[in-house]
Amino acid sequence: MSEGASALTSGFARAQGALTQDRRRTLVAFGAAALVFVVGGFLHSGFASAGSIKAILIVASFVGFVAAGQTFVILVGGIDLSVPWVLNGAGILFATASLGRNDRAALALVLALGLGLAIGFVNGFCVSYLAVPAVVMTLAMNGIMEGLTLGRTKGLTCGSCASYAPRLLQDAVHKSIAGVPAELVLWFGVIVAATFGLSFTTFGRKVYASGNNATAAFLAGVNVRLVTLTLYMLSGLFAALAGIVLVSYSGQPTLGMGDPFLFQSIAAAVIGGISILGGRGSYLGTVAGAVSLVGLISLLQAQNMREYGRCIVYGGAILVVLVHFGREEQA
Repeated sequence: MSEGASALTSGFARAQGALTQDRRRTLVAFGAAALVFVVGGFLHSGFASAGSIKAILIVASFVGFVAAGQTFVILVGGIDLSVPWVLNGAGILFATASLGRNDRAALALVLALGLGLAIGFVNGFCVSYLAVPAVVMTLAMNGIMEGLTLGRTKGLTCGSCASYAPRLLQDAVHKSIAGVPAELVLWFGVIVAATFGLSFTTFGRKVYASGNNATAAFLAGVNVRLVTLTLYMLSGLFAALAGIVLVSYSGQPTLGMGDPFLFQSIAAAVIGGISILGGRGSYLGTVAGAVSLVGLISLLQAQNMREYGRCIVYGGAILVVLVHFGREEQA
């Protein structure tokens, strides 16, 4: 074999070694996102335009905020079904605490984010220290939050429930920074922070170790319970952040505004290559999954497909991804 052929073979082998299974999944997710825009561009002339892509990315950012927390808990084999009403409750608390006044914006932010952290703490404590199944605990918490929110606001008819988000926050999320919507700049910051935290920190290694084998991680000195508790707190925090940004973007809170984000946040993680058994995947994949999902929904809406048809299509898409990744793990 010639030196050139040997070098080519060696380079190909190194490339294969660098392209891990998780990275392949992330690339597949980004490929799916690109495919949605290509197909959409053929079906509708303006679908792949800069304005359309920007609008899709803005909507995907809301899913991405919630899916960040969902990604964290799924990485340790958990799930957070409380995000719809944590998001809704935090958004309403933000609006009612601020009363639309700029001078109360900081207090409202602290209260809303604190609510998300508190709910995440309760979820994480019960799951990790009391061994309550995550599905049961977080589903129950979602019901509790729904009841508390409806009761405290009298079905969003209380005196302060008509309050708008502070003008300062509304202007902030609608402005552009160097031509890029501030909403997307914030999401980019979350992407960088989450990716760095999972990939380049000791805590990130503990997360993957706990998700791969909790017993082995514990024997290696990892406080698995504390890691799990922290991740659920982060999930609550990101759900609350999504509620704040969503209310600031739309102007006012509404009942049920968090409902679509439960399925979409889980779907984004799954499409992005996060293993539902834990220990595999990255937030970059979830980002691609969020863009793919929102792009697909937008394309189906542009095709005037009815709601039940859209649910069938993207539910089927998720099943295809799960089957593909499942066969990949068994190979």
